[in-house]
Amino acid sequence: MAPALTHLGAQGEANMVDVGDKAETTRTAIAEGFVTMLPETLAMILAGDAKKGDVLGTARIAGIMAAKKTHELIPLCHPLLLTKVSVDIEPDHSLPGLKVTALARVTGKTGVEMEALTAASVACLTIYDMAKAVDRAMVISGIRLVEKTGGKSGDYRSPDHKAGA
Repeated sequence: MAPALTHLGAQGEANMVDVGDKAETTRTAIAEGFVTMLPETLAMILAGDAKKGDVLGTARIAGIMAAKKTHELIPLCHPLLLTKVSVDIEPDHSLPGLKVTALARVTGKTGVEMEALTAASVACLTIYDMAKAVDRAMVISGIRLVEKTGGKSGDYRSPDHKAGA
């Protein structure tokens, strides 16, 4: 039997899950996303020559800020006291483009998957925004949860993701 959707009430109405009786545990989530672009755009970003400024630094901060505001963006998310958010951005010349990896951690009663996914998404959007003047054909793709630990439902790792990668 498939698990029930937790954000639906008996009549199918949307509701916020009651986590009051859940145990506080340390929960971590890692999400990733990719921005594919022209090789020249990637070179410009890596050289720090974008007209809007430091693309990678700005995207990193935007992702962290977004994780902290997830509950304001996703209607049924709980506000969380995040203990750690990091956003790493590295070049992937095979795309060509950038790989964004976001980590979110909390000691609490609910998971941080949405915070990690929001951080990765907004970091990718910020990269697009800062470089769109030279490359409107950039593509954001592959936003996904790659790993989660902690909580009642247990750990999850995407089948094609290596631990610590």
